[in-house]
Amino acid sequence: MSAGSTTIQDRSAHVSAADGAVLRADELVAGYFPGVNILNGTDLYCHEGELVGIIGPNGAGKSTFLKALFGLVKIRSGSITLKGEEITGLRADKLVRQGVGFVPQNNNVFPSLSIEENLQMGCYQDPKRFKERFDVVTDLFPSLGTRRAQRAGSLSGGERQMVAMGRALMMDPSVLLLDEPSAGLSPAMQDEVFLRTRQINKTGTSVVMVEQNAARCLQICDRAYVLDQGRNAYTGTGKDLATDPKVVELYLGTLAKN
Repeated sequence: MSAGSTTIQDRSAHVSAADGAVLRADELVAGYFPGVNILNGTDLYCHEGELVGIIGPNGAGKSTFLKALFGLVKIRSGSITLKGEEITGLRADKLVRQGVGFVPQNNNVFPSLSIEENLQMGCYQDPKRFKERFDVVTDLFPSLGTRRAQRAGSLSGGERQMVAMGRALMMDPSVLLLDEPSAGLSPAMQDEVFLRTRQINKTGTSVVMVEQNAARCLQICDRAYVLDQGRNAYTGTGKDLATDPKVVELYLGTLAKN
């Protein structure tokens, strides 16, 4: 891949750069209803320790792409591999066991359960790991430890997001998928979410993040993809995309100037 952001014209750069990636998707075609595709040949790779962003206009297929990676949308063609092993079409529970964590945008906590019980649900498949992982997660999110008995339903939107992220980390995933983690949050809490996301990434967890706040996403990610109509339109480093005139004009607008 050449320096700077890249308009997607062929797949040769992807195929070359994706070699050895911890998570890789090739030419995914997927959708919710028969005969209606939301993804139309989408590619992605994420190497170990990378933070990869996915941005684009509303309706571009960003969240659908993330759900397809996590086995929640029917994949009609294409493939997904995790550490070189085929995982296309696996159920979400099997993906969790294999090392994929997922934080949905909505309804991402059990509101009637305490913070501690929510985290227990995160390692439901391996409860013996709870104490070890609880200590790790509460090092990242100290308030989850000090407020462990508080019911999740009484928390603010931003606090719920922290619980959801913490729960997804309880099985020590190699890849964490985040679906619009800053959506609906105050500016201060958005900053907190981006900070925590970067901290999670620095512990060695690879992160793939769909984000509606494109400018902030590009500030913290190593690389990013711009999706449009279910296809890769541009890819490059966060810095390169944030300053690319065509990306700014078509997808970022004044957000890139903030």
